[in-house]
Amino acid sequence: MANETLILGATGKTGKRVAEKLHKMNIPIRSGSRNGTPPFDWDIPDNWNAVLNGIKKVYITYQPDFVAPGALEKIQRFVDVAKQSGVQQLVLLSGRGEKEAEEGEAIIMTSGLHWTIVRASWFMQNFSEFFFLDNILGGQIIVPKPKALEPFVDLDDLADVVVETLMDDRHKGKIYELTGPELLSFRDTIRIISNVINRPIGYEEVDMDSYVKMLRDYQIPEDIIWLMQYLFTEVLDGRNESIRNDIEEVLGRKPTTFHEYAIKANQTGVWNIS
Repeated sequence: MANETLILGATGKTGKRVAEKLHKMNIPIRSGSRNGTPPFDWDIPDNWNAVLNGIKKVYITYQPDFVAPGALEKIQRFVDVAKQSGVQQLVLLSGRGEKEAEEGEAIIMTSGLHWTIVRASWFMQNFSEFFFLDNILGGQIIVPKPKALEPFVDLDDLADVVVETLMDDRHKGKIYELTGPELLSFRDTIRIISNVINRPIGYEEVDMDSYVKMLRDYQIPEDIIWLMQYLFTEVLDGRNESIRNDIEEVLGRKPTTFHEYAIKANQTGVWNIS
């Protein structure tokens, strides 16, 4: 189908939300994932022409992170193929205050195509869909001692912003930084979740070496261990300890608080102990 919007990472945390919202708006989409038709894989560029055929807009997410070896080269190659295929608009999910992410942004911004950059702080849903879910279910969370507070952002807010940038031309050429409305420590987030689920959750901060050993003992994949080290040592160093109003600017409403997110997540039963 012509004029479809391609959603890279369409089965991931942000991509699936963007895809669902566009589908509800009757906007034709193409799933950019290994299970898509045709399949998309960052490591198989021979498939990219088929994936991009007839596409005018692309939402780009890169996994696992811009700091991964070869990430920037793959993004550059993808943008080149997209341009040759007739794509007109790119929306990139990026990180706040990350050098490698800014280099990825530069590739998009100098592509000659219409672009929007969406920089996100840490996802609230990391506590209910990924990193910390098992810890919460187990009643104990252990993290490296963070150096700063974080304005955690709700993924539904983020997806709403991405949809707006894809649908409204006024967002072209803009960089948005998405944060929640409050600066929180990890201890704060666990206290809020504990209060919402009415169940105690232990909280402990350890040094990085102990944290890495713990992850390896649990047989966590090395790429995830590496990413967690990077996030806790490089990103959570105070550079992003600020709140922005970009969500309200784009959506005309206040961003979701962590307490509101926790109530919403708890209603799904994700933190129930069977």
